[in-house]
Amino acid sequence: MTHRGSRVLRVGSLARVEGEGALHLRVAASRVEEARLRIYEPPRFFEAFLRGRGHTEPPDITARVCGICPVAYQMSACQAVEDACGVTVDPAVQDLRRLLYCGEWIESHALHIHLLHAPDFLGCDGAIDLARTQRAAVERGLRLKQAGNALLEQLGGRAVHPVNVRLGGFHRVPAQGELRPLRERLRRAADDARATVRWVAGFDFPDAVTDADFLALAAPDRYAVERGTPTVLRADGVRSSFALPGFLDHVREEQVPHSTALHSRLDGRNHLTGALARFAVGGAQLSAGAREAAREAGLGDPAEGAVCRNPYRSILVRAVEVVYAVDEALRLIDAYEPPSRPYVEVPPAAGTGHGATEAPRGLLYHRYRLAADGTVTDARIVPPTAQNQGAIEDDLARTAQAALAAGDPGDEELTRLCERAVRNHDPCISCSTHFLDLTVERT
Repeated sequence: MTHRGSRVLRVGSLARVEGEGALHLRVAASRVEEARLRIYEPPRFFEAFLRGRGHTEPPDITARVCGICPVAYQMSACQAVEDACGVTVDPAVQDLRRLLYCGEWIESHALHIHLLHAPDFLGCDGAIDLARTQRAAVERGLRLKQAGNALLEQLGGRAVHPVNVRLGGFHRVPAQGELRPLRERLRRAADDARATVRWVAGFDFPDAVTDADFLALAAPDRYAVERGTPTVLRADGVRSSFALPGFLDHVREEQVPHSTALHSRLDGRNHLTGALARFAVGGAQLSAGAREAAREAGLGDPAEGAVCRNPYRSILVRAVEVVYAVDEALRLIDAYEPPSRPYVEVPPAAGTGHGATEAPRGLLYHRYRLAADGTVTDARIVPPTAQNQGAIEDDLARTAQAALAAGDPGDEELTRLCERAVRNHDPCISCSTHFLDLTVERT
């Protein structure tokens, strides 16, 4: 505490997100004049690590960016290099990539819903506290995470930083019989996923609306996961899309004075990518079971244009996406025929390639430039949390302002409210930088 009408509050770390950082609020006369999301980690240099490497190396190197969503980095890297080399992967191998990605969605969403985000709605400090009163729900979340991990282990060789993925496909593909045990496990997971939607739908959601534009991949025949076209749904309802090679023309990264992390803007506006954006942009392509779960949960029918703009309800959309990922994994396993070859050769070639997939946290973009011998001469990676930071700052300012307007909640409660607002966005800040030390300056 300080004197002369000013208070400074410092919180050493933000609990239940992946990373560290700081938030500075300047408050005068009960008004939030400024909210700054300050990332203080030194640069991690992953783009620099890639320069000078061979074209086969980015999938394994970039997988180390994140231990929760390594498949997202591997798939985006594979796409970009294959695009630069002019290689198309066999459809059966593409389906296996999608199946692997479903495993990552299941385990990541289950972790965030049950262990990181649900405690906010149930008055608990964390997952351990939650398990004392909601043991069955926590155990259900762990079963779902184990089901997702089983997919990653079978197809990727291990659950963290899979080693079976390679440029052009996989080192080894499973026989039909090897997927049968996964099918039985996923059938049980389907029941757990639907029970999770019903559980989360009973939470008390504060009223809130984000005015950020949504950005997500979209595909005409499926809910976009491992590939699609970047599509924008603006807050005023205007919808547009652009070709992937033009991504950096629309999503511009810039340095801000208060952070070592780049902030991104979409055509000059704040935007969000992630579950809310995917549901708004491509919800009509969800499985029948996932659409039914969305309707029963009060999200509306995405096939009829339902859009959710309440960040607190993002946990509910993620639960619906778990239903979809399980349904899709079962569909892919039922239709599986081992491909004639586990991978296609990707010979080096000079060129520029682009790749984008939907990480659990949102759209992840990679661009690589290759020399004729396959050497990476330039690399750009735009992770989802970096894109969301501007919109998160706006949400934090609105959250703090609403709390102050209702009466000064005190430093402890204001910290809790701000941390909760951050967790709405499933931030994997360790993907690019780290996030929360909270400073509130009151004058």
